Amino acid sequence: MIIVDTSNEIGGDGDIPHPGVGRARRMQVPSPDRQHAVMIEAVENHMPEVVVIDEIGTQAEAEAARTIAERGVQLIATAHGQSLDNLLQNPTLSDLVGGIQAVTLSDEEARRRRTQKTVLERKGPPTFHVLVEIQYRDQLAVSQDVASVVDDFLQGMSLRPEIRKRSLDGRVEIRQEKPGAQPHRPAPQATQPGSLDLPVHRVVRIFTYGVNRDRLEKVLRKLKIPAQVIKEVQEADLILAHKGHQRRQPKRLRDLQSGGVPLHVVKSNTIPQIELVLQQIFGPGEEPPEEGAVQEAEDAAHLAMKTGQFQELEPRKAYIRSLQHQVVKRYGLESKSKGQEPYRQVVILPW
Repeated sequence: MIIVDTSNEIGGDGDIPHPGVGRARRMQVPSPDRQHAVMIEAVENHMPEVVVIDEIGTQAEAEAARTIAERGVQLIATAHGQSLDNLLQNPTLSDLVGGIQAVTLSDEEARRRRTQKTVLERKGPPTFHVLVEIQYRDQLAVSQDVASVVDDFLQGMSLRPEIRKRSLDGRVEIRQEKPGAQPHRPAPQATQPGSLDLPVHRVVRIFTYGVNRDRLEKVLRKLKIPAQVIKEVQEADLILAHKGHQRRQPKRLRDLQSGGVPLHVVKSNTIPQIELVLQQIFGPGEEPPEEGAVQEAEDAAHLAMKTGQFQELEPRKAYIRSLQHQVVKRYGLESKSKGQEPYRQVVILPW
């Protein structure tokens, strides 16, 4: 085993004790911008079976990781990100889990899938086959097949990782929810989709409990739902709670629901899951103009190559801009986003 490390806590290069493997070879990185080179050197010069990387954070390190994985070396690495959603939206690190690309479907395939013609799909095989998310100090979420997990995520399906939790006595509890499984303890009954009597002709006020506010507001803007997130439950028309909090039944959540405010549950703090629940409550909303945005990006890319000039696209929402960036990349061009929401737009850079 070789450990590639940028810290200076343990001297320089050399063998160090390591639990489970006896001793491991540690290779000190002289400076952070050299980590990718040390990663390749570790494989070429020492022929290890396992390489451990202390944080992948640059494009060069991500490419080096893929090179190591393709040489048959087992690779263990860390990367910053709150969830799988964060990694997929990070252009530097997304290839570690397969990356994403915009794909235009045929009319027949779009009807079969019941989706828009332009969808996001996994770009290639992931560098890592197992994903471990540190949720809390003593709790991990483990996804054993990253390729399938990413495919399911991009299709808006519910993710069901294996949860490993360490108890106070040191034992590790391993569990995985099954579709349709009932909570171990009785939980507050969530309002059924479509059963909410929403207020008419005014903004719906949503109180959240355990749901990521930034992502919720992003979905509200995307679907153009007349709703706002509030801080006082006394003013709420509905409560949106994370499933983990609902299952644990904290006293505060029981007290909130006892006031007669309808409760809806989000299974996970991912944009597809939040979007699914909001569509069940409010309806599908206004369809985003994916096809027009993709065509606009293609036309502008052709014009940028022909004239050699910058091309500014129309302001779009973040999801649409991500599709446009993928389109521009297919033409071998670079693009960036500029401006502030809701006027943020894609700019295509000429050759």
